[in-house]
Amino acid sequence: MNSKKATRRTALAAALALALGLGVAAQASAGAPRSVSGSPDDNITRIADFYGAYVDAESDLDSGGELARQLRAYYLTPAYLKELTAWENKNHADGVLQAQNIPLSWKVTDNGTAGYTEAAITLTWGGGDTTRLIVDMTRTTHKIFHIGTKGIGGK
Repeated sequence: MNSKKATRRTALAAALALALGLGVAAQASAGAPRSVSGSPDDNITRIADFYGAYVDAESDLDSGGELARQLRAYYLTPAYLKELTAWENKNHADGVLQAQNIPLSWKVTDNGTAGYTEAAITLTWGGGDTTRLIVDMTRTTHKIFHIGTKGIGGK
């Protein structure tokens, strides 16, 4: 008889905990599995891949500089790479990030265009400040040909 009472008490305590939201809090703290997907044919995926890898490379104090250079060579058109170098020399900042620091996080959002892809990049810095950049990419070669505060279409 005592074991039945103990079982009922345990069940009642569990039900009460769930009703009070204690079970939900414990479940939420464990976190749900996350997934990220993409395609090499999708320009938004490619821009997100570039910014993710670039921020990671710039964050690596040991060998990130070489990887960042290789990422630029792979994802940017040669003509824009020259423009970016000139911008950096003039502004004394990283042209991809348009800043002297490395952001804590980044987000890529499709801005939509017809003849090319335009994406808004939101960089989040320490203290919660954000910077918004516009990145333009060709649809044929999947290469970035512009990074700035406005896209080539003026958005």
